[in-house]
Amino acid sequence: MAKLREIRVVPDPVLRRKANRVPAVDESIVQLVEDMVLTMQESDGVGLAAPQVGVSLRIIVLQMPDEEPFCIINPEITKRKGEVELTEGCLSVPGYQGEVLRSISIVAKGLNIKGEKIKIKASGLLSQAIEHETDHLDGIIYTDRIEEDGKLYKIEPEDA
Repeated sequence: MAKLREIRVVPDPVLRRKANRVPAVDESIVQLVEDMVLTMQESDGVGLAAPQVGVSLRIIVLQMPDEEPFCIINPEITKRKGEVELTEGCLSVPGYQGEVLRSISIVAKGLNIKGEKIKIKASGLLSQAIEHETDHLDGIIYTDRIEEDGKLYKIEPEDA
């Protein structure tokens, strides 16, 4: 049964560590992925990386609008194409959004929840989310990618 996990926020040091590769997909990994999906959904996120819930492992979960959630274990981006400036936010940097450069499309590989090899060709929001979450696995937060002053701004809570 999936349980909600606490989302770590900056300056938590786990967010700055390079996460470890997952040696094998076992029950503990499946449980972690289920917890991460629940936590991401409850937080209205489109992606979540394991370090964001305090676990320094190379696992990301993603869910595009109106689609089923999925995970990529040990994700690697093998190809990037183009560049576009996009607005991003992050569950670990609440109350802010910023303008960052991301690839127009990517190819990523890794393992699925069954430990099988997968390859994903992505563009748009999915490409952006995979890049954002993979950055987390290397201790990079999107605010590190903001190149100019004034490109990070405070946002007001929607229910304020």
